[in-house]
Amino acid sequence: MAGTTITPTRMMLKQLKGRLKTARRGHKLMKDKRDELMRQFMDIVRRNKELRERVEQGLTQAYSALQVASAIMSPEMLEQALLYPRQSVELDMQFKNIMSVNVPLYSFHTRNNDPSEIYPYGFAQTSGELDDALAALAKVFEDMLELAQVEKTMQLLAEEIEKTRRRVNALEYVMIPELESNIKYISMKLEENENSTKVRLLKVKEMVLQNAHDFK
Repeated sequence: MAGTTITPTRMMLKQLKGRLKTARRGHKLMKDKRDELMRQFMDIVRRNKELRERVEQGLTQAYSALQVASAIMSPEMLEQALLYPRQSVELDMQFKNIMSVNVPLYSFHTRNNDPSEIYPYGFAQTSGELDDALAALAKVFEDMLELAQVEKTMQLLAEEIEKTRRRVNALEYVMIPELESNIKYISMKLEENENSTKVRLLKVKEMVLQNAHDFK
């Protein structure tokens, strides 16, 4: 109940009104943050769909070429051709702040920029389909990395959206109504006390006048 844990005084009323003002301002800010997070999230969802389609298409193309190469080359020759890679890749990670959420930014760089370094074999004993498979994998790698970045960003934003939604609901359905109820209770109590005081003063005045009249 509203009046069981608070003291109905003017100081308490002033404090509660200040807290209510702060809570309403915080509620608006949280709603704005939630809406902006949702907008950012939907943009990333669309990007995720686009990247996933491109990655699936690239992997399908690479797998098809690898199947043809496997049919043409013997398993031993294929294994030997891919056994010692010539190119190496280093992954870098930075962070970007989106509405107080630190999301990752992935990037990579190779040991050198020579495109032919993706082929760890000579071309005399291998099929052209194996070249196509490796070229397709190299081409799709950047999209795969961005897809991983986008999916991690989606996860982090979804968690923040849920946290913000709970805070908005707590303010909207618990804290603000409770403050309003307590303010209403204290205001009613203060008004009752004021009316009681007025009644007592009137009675005292009436008694004083009555005594004065009797004294005369």
